[in-house]
Amino acid sequence: MDRLRAITETLMTTDSVSVAALAAEHGVSEMTIRRDLDELAQQGVARRVRGGAQSLLLRGEEPPFGVRAHEATAAKARIAAEVAGLLADGEAVVLDAGTTALEVARAVHARRLTVLPLSLQSIQALADAPRLRMVLPAGEVRRGELNVTGPLAVGTIGALRFDTAVIGCCGISAEHGITAHDLDEVAVKQAAIASARRVVVAADSSKFRQTAFAAVCPAGRVDVLITDAGIPREQRESLTAAGVTVRVVP
Repeated sequence: MDRLRAITETLMTTDSVSVAALAAEHGVSEMTIRRDLDELAQQGVARRVRGGAQSLLLRGEEPPFGVRAHEATAAKARIAAEVAGLLADGEAVVLDAGTTALEVARAVHARRLTVLPLSLQSIQALADAPRLRMVLPAGEVRRGELNVTGPLAVGTIGALRFDTAVIGCCGISAEHGITAHDLDEVAVKQAAIASARRVVVAADSSKFRQTAFAAVCPAGRVDVLITDAGIPREQRESLTAAGVTVRVVP
């Protein structure tokens, strides 16, 4: 929901918000804002206080999975369908964590693939896939995100070889490459990239507006980027010049 995203962004830059001010800003009732703040409190974004909420977010951190799952949902579904179209039956695929990767898991549910999913959400989405062979990773489950991280996960990935790594990100640009917020998550992404013959990055165009804390890989390490029509023209041109095949979904 765009309003939840907007409130979350406000909480990333201020210590507290009031129900009355948010209701006036977004043109909705105070009851609606109270429900929004209750939902954000359940997601760990804020602590409810009388008349409003206090932020629990650290500046520079990504919004929680539950918030991101409501963002650019149509674009993510189209990106996921494009990713699925790139995969040939029989491929071995390591599937990154994140909301776009979850859409990819749903898009390949009926396919004949071998998949190592790196999040519990994708594992659940693929659990009853009729023709898909699923290999489970070891590692520590990151609270809230429910992705698999740590040395056990890195070791699992490193012991295998994949045709394709489908990678998500927190930020992307020709200058800074692929970036992410969580350092443990970065190590897992890097292991997936190192173990694959082809690297496909699936990212909606909002990821071009930010650079996250830690570098995953340079842009030139990516073989294919799939994004939506909101990609800035200069970024598309620079990424193409760096050797990245940029595919834009309508």
